[in-house]
Amino acid sequence: MDNLTHSLAGLALGELTHRLLPPEADAGRAGTRRRLLLACAAIASNFPDLDLVLTPLAAEPLGYLLHHRGHTHTLLYALPQALLLAAIWLLWPAARALLRASPQARLGAGAAIVLGLLLHFGMDAMNVYGIHPFAPFDPRWFYGDIVFIVEPVFWVALGTPLAAHVARPWLRRTFLALLLAVPGLFALAGFLQWGSFAALAAIWLLSSWLTRRASERGALVAGVALVLGFVLVQAGSARLAREQVAASLRQLDPGARILDTALSAFPANPLCWTVISVTGGGDEYRVRRGVLSLAPGVTPAASCPFMIHGEYVGQAPGGLSWTWEERGSTARLRALRASDCRFDAWLRFARMPSVSGGVATDVRYAPRGERNFSSLPYARQAQAGTPCPSPVPQWGYPRADLLGLH
Repeated sequence: MDNLTHSLAGLALGELTHRLLPPEADAGRAGTRRRLLLACAAIASNFPDLDLVLTPLAAEPLGYLLHHRGHTHTLLYALPQALLLAAIWLLWPAARALLRASPQARLGAGAAIVLGLLLHFGMDAMNVYGIHPFAPFDPRWFYGDIVFIVEPVFWVALGTPLAAHVARPWLRRTFLALLLAVPGLFALAGFLQWGSFAALAAIWLLSSWLTRRASERGALVAGVALVLGFVLVQAGSARLAREQVAASLRQLDPGARILDTALSAFPANPLCWTVISVTGGGDEYRVRRGVLSLAPGVTPAASCPFMIHGEYVGQAPGGLSWTWEERGSTARLRALRASDCRFDAWLRFARMPSVSGGVATDVRYAPRGERNFSSLPYARQAQAGTPCPSPVPQWGYPRADLLGLH
């Protein structure tokens, strides 16, 4: 997910950890412990994204595709990250003295670091991009397909109660205003439906009221509970979406196998989904992309905020509108993998491959014909003599079923 969300989740973790631990002997040590736990959790919740420094190891786009959400997003490499973060805080004299004297501070710091790292993995696993947390023992990708990578519900539900802990009034008011103003700008730009903005405003008002009327810890716990509830709603909506997509595909291709369906949620909107499917039969496979509304009587597919995913479905009357499809040959896909090292490396990332005109694109991120960060001009790179990427992480091939690797 975006790093603002990771940071807010980390700060909420640090604040709750501090408040759940037994108090320190004096106010000075208590203040040091709170700052330490907030920093530990917030940094740990972002730390795995430092793998972005590895992207120059291969030519674009492979450097990003192969190394972001790579080794630092695996459970095996969580251990050295946790040890490094623990060692860094020993350079802070006040924290070092506190950790030496306070067992609860040591427990809290360890919990904040470990849980912060696991929180990062869990949040990244919820969207359509996915992670491979069990590599190298199990190199497969795991995709949650339930939450959009930028989710304002997390911002408002966690950010509003956290704002109460900002000491300076003008900074606190500015933070609170931005939490409501930014989603408002998204709605004006067409990225959010106004109903979604109204729900966010209601969360903002409720969190603000709880912060004033209840304890600060109670408001933060309520924010965390709301986030968890939203994730559960999204999971239930995703299950219904898969059922509707499967029924539609069985009608379109009665004899084809449904190999995979990728779901990309719309922000703050459990009703609207971008759906991408891949089906196979014989030498042919088909990749389809469309927009689904789970409640077409309330929000038809044509009313979903198309600017998010670059889709326009016209006046589609029903809940599911397929906007395009592409047919491909598994034999050609396998031949390209065997003959082009760059294409082979790209296939370790591509879940929904589109191959046309010498360019390979994963259409999870844009409709066919539109370039995105996953687009690989393999023909041009081969002609230019672009070197093979090395080293190539041995992630599992998402479309191993099409490549005959199962």
